[in-house]
Amino acid sequence: MFQAILPMLPGDAGGEHRVMTTKSTKSTMTAAVYRRFGAPELVGLEQRPVPSPKPGEVLIRVHASTVSVADHRSRARDIPAGLGMLAAVHIGLVRPSRPVLGMDAAGVIEAVGAGVTSFTPGDRVIAMMGSAFGGHAEYVSVPAGGTIARAPANLTLEEAVTLVFGGITAQGFLSKVAIRPGTTVLVNGASGAVGTAAIQLTKQLGADVTAVTSGRNTELVTALGADHVIDYTREDFTGNGARFDVIVDCVGNAGFERVEASINSGGALLLVIADLWKMLRSRGQSRRTGKLVTWDGGTVGAADLAHLVSLAESGRFQPVIDRTYDLVDIVEAHRYVDTGRKRGNVVLRVTDVSRTRTRQ
Repeated sequence: MFQAILPMLPGDAGGEHRVMTTKSTKSTMTAAVYRRFGAPELVGLEQRPVPSPKPGEVLIRVHASTVSVADHRSRARDIPAGLGMLAAVHIGLVRPSRPVLGMDAAGVIEAVGAGVTSFTPGDRVIAMMGSAFGGHAEYVSVPAGGTIARAPANLTLEEAVTLVFGGITAQGFLSKVAIRPGTTVLVNGASGAVGTAAIQLTKQLGADVTAVTSGRNTELVTALGADHVIDYTREDFTGNGARFDVIVDCVGNAGFERVEASINSGGALLLVIADLWKMLRSRGQSRRTGKLVTWDGGTVGAADLAHLVSLAESGRFQPVIDRTYDLVDIVEAHRYVDTGRKRGNVVLRVTDVSRTRTRQ
């Protein structure tokens, strides 16, 4: 579960500090900062020092990030039952330890640290920072060897950033199973960032995909490739007798006890969201039934992000944007994500902090 909510990425590199850049970098930047856990109104704009890339890092001038469910959980300290102490390791116990949220970023390389040869200033890139956060600011430093790739040439940076959080999370979980032509997959919570990515990733491998979502999202998930749609407000997918090879639970309400009869022999339940009890029971359930039950989101990296880029450039992965907000409207962005009704991604446009109106 925490691979999805708070992914871990490689730490800082050590050694001599030398920066290569195309121009003088500003000394300060605007960032969305929260100092206490709680409501969206606790997030505000502050001036902070521009980070300087250490050896092995690159400095990205951020054009866009997303406000994800992970940002919501971290800001509100809305953590699945039993996982509060584990979460505290990443987000802080009493106060936020990483006051700038944003697990992903799309932008342009501003500078590179010593030893970096894979990127040069001016490269358009997308990156996943995971539990390091930092994307809700004008600049962020990330390891050049981390989860970073050149942005798709056919997408704007606002579109490109939507590949990252949902795509990487879905890809990590799907790496635990074999998806082939004809594999039956059910995606529970199909209209969110992870759900819309899971539909596309499994469909391009030839799966027969059933999307569970509200009726208003039928057109969206069908356009992304879903073969069947179940409106959860009208029907319980566990009660119609249908069985699937893989169930991807992006909501947290499809525990094994509820869906066991809906999984084919040798099939799998992928728990993108799970509380401690579900996590502890998953191994025993797998051994007892022969059906894989896992909350392990796998290990993802630059190659996985590059794969998403190749899919986007070939038209097999579409960006899904619900709303776009400017950085100055960060509170409104959080309020909307808090409703739990976003479709795909909520994009945060970072480049022009002087704008005061929200585009929807």
